[in-house]
Amino acid sequence: MADLSSLDLNLLRVFDAVARERHVTRAAAKLNLSQPAVSNALARLRAALGDELFLRRPGGVEPTALALSLAEPVAEALDRIAEALASQAPFDPAATNRVFPVAMSEYAEAVLAPTLLAEMTRSAPGALLAIRHADRTNWEMLLTGGAATMAVGVLPEPPAIYTRLRLLPEAFCTLMRPGHPLAQGDLTVERFVSVPHVLHSPNGSRDGALDRVLAEAGSPRRLGAVVAHLSAVPEILQRTDMIMTLSARLAKLLAKAHGLVLRDPPIEIQHTRLSLIFHRRFENDAGHAWLRRLVLQVAREVEPAR
Repeated sequence: MADLSSLDLNLLRVFDAVARERHVTRAAAKLNLSQPAVSNALARLRAALGDELFLRRPGGVEPTALALSLAEPVAEALDRIAEALASQAPFDPAATNRVFPVAMSEYAEAVLAPTLLAEMTRSAPGALLAIRHADRTNWEMLLTGGAATMAVGVLPEPPAIYTRLRLLPEAFCTLMRPGHPLAQGDLTVERFVSVPHVLHSPNGSRDGALDRVLAEAGSPRRLGAVVAHLSAVPEILQRTDMIMTLSARLAKLLAKAHGLVLRDPPIEIQHTRLSLIFHRRFENDAGHAWLRRLVLQVAREVEPAR
């Protein structure tokens, strides 16, 4: 196998396109090259690496084991080079067609994304915001692996290689169906824990912000359901006597959209705060800085939690 010093690095762009598309003609179109030019580049790579790399199959090509092992590091290297070049170029939101891969918690997406996208549609109509789910368990992996260039959520303190910007302070509210026994009267802790609770937990954890304070108060709650997606919650609450305590801004959105009752929980829960975290290599990236400023602007304009 050839070492890196004897390899034409321009061939890696061809390799990356074919690995992503699994089709030589589509890869050629993506690269604005002719199919013979792409085939010639692949032939040179095969000779240099001593491997077939891609085997013809009906409807396209299939990567060999070597090609599969190379696909991710080659893609990451090309992405890092593109990021470095983009960070030095002038950035014009009105003219850009840049893709911004961002990781957000479901709460952050619900509260920030609609206004953020409306502003991007106005000021950067050619840009694309590509959102992936993030939570405490995967945000760093997404940033380290290049799947996202910033993460927004209720996230832990990051290592020193990251910058953290604090966004919205958040309170909590409790949702329930109209006519629920707890919808009227004093909502005491005893009444609060007398019914089953729904916990929203995309990563499957059964420990929420409410559980520690209730346990410390000697009144642990009983979970009736743990759900991965908020879309199921309104119907669950409408059909059962379960209740749900969650971030106040999101609770208000769900209450308004689905006719649910909104009440303050009877016990003090430590307020949380959304954070925006990004790797410091993006500090001087003009496009990234523009998006960061836009997220901060949107967060400042969000309706208060209470």
